[in-house]
Amino acid sequence: MALELFQGDDGRHRCGWCGSDAQYQAYHDNEWGMPVADDRRLFEKLCLEGFQSGLSWRTILAKRENFRRAFHGFDWVEMARMGEPEVQALLQDAGIIRHRGKIEAVLNNARCVQELIVREGSLARFVWSFEPAAGSRPEAVTVPWLCANTTSAASTAMAKELKRRGWRFVGPTTVHAFMQSMGLFNDHLDGCHARAVVEAARASFRRP
Repeated sequence: MALELFQGDDGRHRCGWCGSDAQYQAYHDNEWGMPVADDRRLFEKLCLEGFQSGLSWRTILAKRENFRRAFHGFDWVEMARMGEPEVQALLQDAGIIRHRGKIEAVLNNARCVQELIVREGSLARFVWSFEPAAGSRPEAVTVPWLCANTTSAASTAMAKELKRRGWRFVGPTTVHAFMQSMGLFNDHLDGCHARAVVEAARASFRRP
């Protein structure tokens, strides 16, 4: 089972999954759970969550800048132009996850997101339409609760709709992790110093 709270050298209590790793702590403190409405960041995270499948987020985070370089900063227009020659080159790139299925999936999703934006107005508008209703999640989030809830009705619904629109590597668990990290709900543990920060950010956040 994942760790409960971890007290860092600065005296702050954090969700145990970030441990003492400085990069992971910075991600936990400044990114994870903060609400996001920027289409590029949302698309990047959906892609990276797909690459994470079967791996740890720590692995992906350590390679994130390499992924950004390899995929044109997750510019979906540029990505949609990439074909088999680029796939072959990426399969030789040790700086990323060299998995043909995942590489082809994000290139496919780059084409799909363009159609989605035309229809919905923005990726953010689409994503935030799946935000769970207020009060549908516990006020005090615990490790046992998180371990028992690695998907949700909202992530299942979003995954189903993305797949209907032709997206790949977007199952309910992947989408749930995406929703956690992009602030569609606050899954910082009760007692984590970042929980109140995320709550305040969500309260003032303007939904797309």
